[in-house]
Amino acid sequence: MNQDYIKPDNWSIIEEGFDVERVKSSESLFSIGNGAMGQRANFEETYTGPTFQGSYIAGVYYPDKTRVGWWKNGYPEYFAKVLNAPNWIGIDIEVDGEKLDLYTCKSVTNFRRELNMKEGWYQRSFHAVLPNNIEVSVTSTRFLSLDLDEVGAIKYEITPVNQEATIALIPYLDSGIMNEDTNWDDKFWDTYNLAHEENAAYILSKTMKTEYHVCTGMMNQVFVNGIQKNVSPKVEANGTYIHLKYTLQVRKGETAGLTKFGGYTVSLNHKEEDLQATSKAILKQASESGFNTLLNLQKKAWSSIWEMADIVIEGDVKAQQGIRFNIFQLNQTYLGKDARLNIGPKGFTGEKYGGSTYWDTEAYCIPFYMATKDQGVARNLLTYRYNHLEKAIENAEKLGFTNGAALYPMVTMNGEECHNEWEITFEEIHRNGAMTFAIYNYVRYTGDYTYVTEKGLEVMIAIARFWHQRATFSTEKNKYVILGVTGPNEYENNVNNNWYTNYLAKWCIEYCIENINTIKTQYKSDYQWIIEKTNLNQEEINAMLEVADQMYFPYSEKYQVYLQQDGFLDKELITVDNLDRSQRPINQKWSWDRILRSPYIKQADTLQGFYMFEDQFTKEELTRHFDFYEPFTVHESSLSPCVHSIQAAALDRMDQAYTFYLRTSRLDLDDYNKEVEEGLHITSMAGTWMSIVEGFGGLRIKNDTLSFSPKIPKEWKGYTFNVNFRNQILKVKVSQEGTSFTLEGTKELLIYVDNKEFKISPNSLITV
Repeated sequence: MNQDYIKPDNWSIIEEGFDVERVKSSESLFSIGNGAMGQRANFEETYTGPTFQGSYIAGVYYPDKTRVGWWKNGYPEYFAKVLNAPNWIGIDIEVDGEKLDLYTCKSVTNFRRELNMKEGWYQRSFHAVLPNNIEVSVTSTRFLSLDLDEVGAIKYEITPVNQEATIALIPYLDSGIMNEDTNWDDKFWDTYNLAHEENAAYILSKTMKTEYHVCTGMMNQVFVNGIQKNVSPKVEANGTYIHLKYTLQVRKGETAGLTKFGGYTVSLNHKEEDLQATSKAILKQASESGFNTLLNLQKKAWSSIWEMADIVIEGDVKAQQGIRFNIFQLNQTYLGKDARLNIGPKGFTGEKYGGSTYWDTEAYCIPFYMATKDQGVARNLLTYRYNHLEKAIENAEKLGFTNGAALYPMVTMNGEECHNEWEITFEEIHRNGAMTFAIYNYVRYTGDYTYVTEKGLEVMIAIARFWHQRATFSTEKNKYVILGVTGPNEYENNVNNNWYTNYLAKWCIEYCIENINTIKTQYKSDYQWIIEKTNLNQEEINAMLEVADQMYFPYSEKYQVYLQQDGFLDKELITVDNLDRSQRPINQKWSWDRILRSPYIKQADTLQGFYMFEDQFTKEELTRHFDFYEPFTVHESSLSPCVHSIQAAALDRMDQAYTFYLRTSRLDLDDYNKEVEEGLHITSMAGTWMSIVEGFGGLRIKNDTLSFSPKIPKEWKGYTFNVNFRNQILKVKVSQEGTSFTLEGTKELLIYVDNKEFKISPNSLITV
């Protein structure tokens, strides 16, 4: 049974009623971020019940020593962890000396929280009766500013309802925090200075090993009934903690309020010696602007994001809420301003996966950012990998590869591999192909070939060299094989000839050589320096091509399908329909031995290849492969339902496409995989966007322009999305009656709709 306590709403995530069992899930679901930092929706005041504290700073990590049973050659030295950063949101509350703690209150009523996605703020309100019988009403509103991205703001208001009370508002900073997922209970932070002046306080700390210096700061304002009061705080500090205590006599029905501006300045962006002064200056700017002014700027900033990124669905509130939640969280995680940053699978919502970068970015996220932002954002994501090319070559050298062959890491913060399960670190090598595919995807969409000449071809050559060396010639098969791999389906480890991996290897080599030939004939000066820099010669090119030409693909004549891997048909082929619900998810119920012997597929594997290289297969082939593999797929990876939704739509199976869409869009809201308390599935959220735009909208690039084959689920009256294509914005509106297109731009655009050609003039509407 999935959770369903989130109220359906077009623009907000809403929870009503207080339930300690839901606190950790809601901390994930109501998370906020601004691209530079983020935090789980922890309570400001003390909470002694089960909770998962989490504040995170983009780009700040710690190399936690790898924990493995025994060492293997080439193993990563460390597992990079996004660090749980010093906590700046804390505001302890005392009412006549009694601490406010919802876990110990006699009663908590009228509890409500809302994450307003349209405007980018989070609010919580409740009535509580404390153990000393004083009843209070509380409202707390907070946001992380998009305009001043080193600052967050909290407005905390408390009203004694049944009698007057002495209320102490105690905002604090705390750097004595730990990661929940630390391998060795290491201390990650070293705090070296605490400071305060008037209504402000600062903690200076640095990360162990990586030496990121951070100033965590706060500046406070105190109010009674909305009128600012000049109250001198009482200061208390110890080695890693500092608070300012404001004590107020508050009549029954009066409201005591605290506005707290806080956040981080980081040595990634400022000189170490300037961190505190910079923090002071930016917090002063925020507090002089005031909470309401900053909130209005926040609403404006989100309004301009939504103008481009929004998808409107008519007639289906749950589907609408799902897609907006996904788009909102993607924008909270990454805005494309900084090429040093990337998109962690949990974003700023939890510690699992270490906040690092996976192949998800290249395979799933780039299409979303290309179509909803300026193309420079997607180019930044590609540049991130180009900047890590030397490290990818080092990673391959550790595994015995030579001559500039590159293996991009499965998990990374700085280009070094930091994933420590051998069957993934050494064997899930398909991730390398996603790097080349992302370049191909970017070029065909943006038309920006300069990326290939300036950076991309170097990456492609290094990856082609890897595939050339990783393949083995089988005299038995008279073909090149790729042995000992794990495909996208991680429920099959250490298999031979994973079809998706073999297909990617062949395609990467061919695409690389196609680009070498293009640059050789059309960009001669670039060709010269690239060939010199990479030491590539015709003999090596011929050897690579031989591997591509002679690549082996396992195939079943009986089923007329490519086999996911050599041994797939040796399994007992029992479909998911015959798997008892009590056994799901199998990764939480079964031993690995049992999973590996089963036919069950964690996520689209062979079908992932059919999605990426759709043009290279017929519809009949897709139908056969979909019908063969989908019944064995348990979708226990967040990256699975979106691919199946897109393919079901392509096959005109709209009921199935819609079911998969709902699963991908509400994966976290409805907690399908029973793990949302650990954090959200940020990178798969881009797949949700693809389910609508590529699935229902049928968006493809054909003949160097946009092509659509629009379809609509019967549950919807209509849906609308925007596409930024080569600096012109196309608005697409699909209804049960037909599809209309409006172009915002300066030049005519040729598009295809159901393979028919249409020309759209700027600022005009056409209906098909």
